[in-house]
Amino acid sequence: MSEHRRTQDAAAAAPARNPINRIGQALADDVIEIPGIRQSDLEPYVGLRYLSKLFKLMGVILLLLLLAEVVTGMMAQGTAAIATLLGEASRLIVLAGLLWGVGDLAILLIDVGHDVRAGRILLARQTRELHGPSVETEIPGSSR
Repeated sequence: MSEHRRTQDAAAAAPARNPINRIGQALADDVIEIPGIRQSDLEPYVGLRYLSKLFKLMGVILLLLLLAEVVTGMMAQGTAAIATLLGEASRLIVLAGLLWGVGDLAILLIDVGHDVRAGRILLARQTRELHGPSVETEIPGSSR
């Protein structure tokens, strides 16, 4: 929902030259180049994305194992295996759901990290604007 809202806002707004709009536009693009911002503040959370995909893949594998277990149980014992399969099925479904949820939590952590980084960048710019460039407010690696 927020991604849809961001694209609508970017399309509706006229291109402005203030720093906040440049940050939003740069974060939406693939190539990020913002003067006065450390590259480490903008680099993506690659590890968390892979972790999210890993947990979701593990959830899908558990569901496939559940399907294989049901098929082999029904082939081997017929309807006598239903009681045993229901317990195993419920356990595997819950575990697969938990793994999928952990994958979604990793994506949520990525979004929280982007918000924290944007807040840190804006706070540094506000501090610099109020107090002027000094040793305490100078952004390392900036060309200003």
